[in-house]
Order: sequence, then structure tokens, then C-alpha cells
Amino acid sequence: MIEWILAEWTQILGFATGAACVLLAARRNVWTYPIGIANNLVFLAVFVPAGLYASAALQIVYLVLGVHGWLRWTRGVEHDREYVARTPRRVVPWLVVAALAGTAVLTVVLTVFTDSQVALADAATTSASLVAQYMLNRKWIENWWVWIGVDVAFVALSIATGLWIIAALYALFVVLCVGGLRSWRRVERESTDAGIPADARA
Repeated sequence: MIEWILAEWTQILGFATGAACVLLAARRNVWTYPIGIANNLVFLAVFVPAGLYASAALQIVYLVLGVHGWLRWTRGVEHDREYVARTPRRVVPWLVVAALAGTAVLTVVLTVFTDSQVALADAATTSASLVAQYMLNRKWIENWWVWIGVDVAFVALSIATGLWIIAALYALFVVLCVGGLRSWRRVERESTDAGIPADARA
């Protein structure tokens, strides 16, 4: 058991920090960001040897988005723990375009410049994850639907690349994201009942 822990400690640490990060986000707790940044560093060390280059690069971008979210949740309108909002309709097309464009560009980069055997899947999950993280930073409720889709894809991708502990982590993420969605919807209903509609606010 000890030998297994020593051999897989990075995946185990990624599991623990990742689960804590999602749980805190579901509770709208700003500590999700520093723990999330620690999780990014751990996953960076896991994904590079596995050949998941886009997912590894994603962790670096997450660091930047983590700082952005940290600032929004401490200095912006999102600092109120009871604040949640719907994604503005005018933003949705831009989010879709960003995800598709990111997938196309990353697929080309991974195919031409790396030995990745899962270029399209890696690129698609990477792009969708960036969109989901931005939505989370703005406390848009629909971020949870995007995360659920991404996490289901990551379960399959992790199994395909032999990262069984990471696959289990993403399976747990799906459960936590469902909990987060239900929690945020409850906050929205309570705000509406109190006469403070949590409608789209950019």
C-alpha cells in the first residue's frame, strides 16, 4: 500500500486538491481559488508525462483564470456568497465560438507539433474547460452544465491514457458538479423569493 502511495502520490494529491476545489466552488467559497491553483500545479506534473499536452497547458491558463476568479470573488460583485446569475444570452454565442475555435486551433497544434494520440479529445476538453472556468469566475449558474460535460469526457480520456486515479477523480467531479448545480439553483430560488432576482448580470 505504501509503495503504491509513493508511486502514485501526484495523482492522489491531484485527487484531493481537485475534489476540495470543486466542493468549495459548489459552496461559493473563495478558497476554491488558492486550492485550485495548487491543483493546477499538481496536474501539470501528471499530464505532461501522460502526453496530454493540451490538458497540461490548460493548467497554466487556469493559473491566470484562477487569479482572475480570485479577484472577482473578492473585489467584484461576485464577492457576495449569495450572489449567482444566469449566463447573459448575448454572451452565449461568444462562448460557443470560443470553445469551437479553441478546439480547432489546439487540434492542429497537437497534431502537428506533438505525439498526442488523443489530439481532438484533448483539445475539445481543454477549450470547454476554459469556457467553464470563465463562467464559474462570473458565477453564472450554467457553468455547472459545462463542467459536467467536460468531466464526463475527461473520465473517458483518462481511462484511455491509463490515468485511473484521475478518471476516478473526474467521476467524483461529476457528482460534485451536480451538487453544485443544485446548490446554486437553490440560492437563485431563495433570492427570487426574497425579491432579488438572480437574472443575467454581466
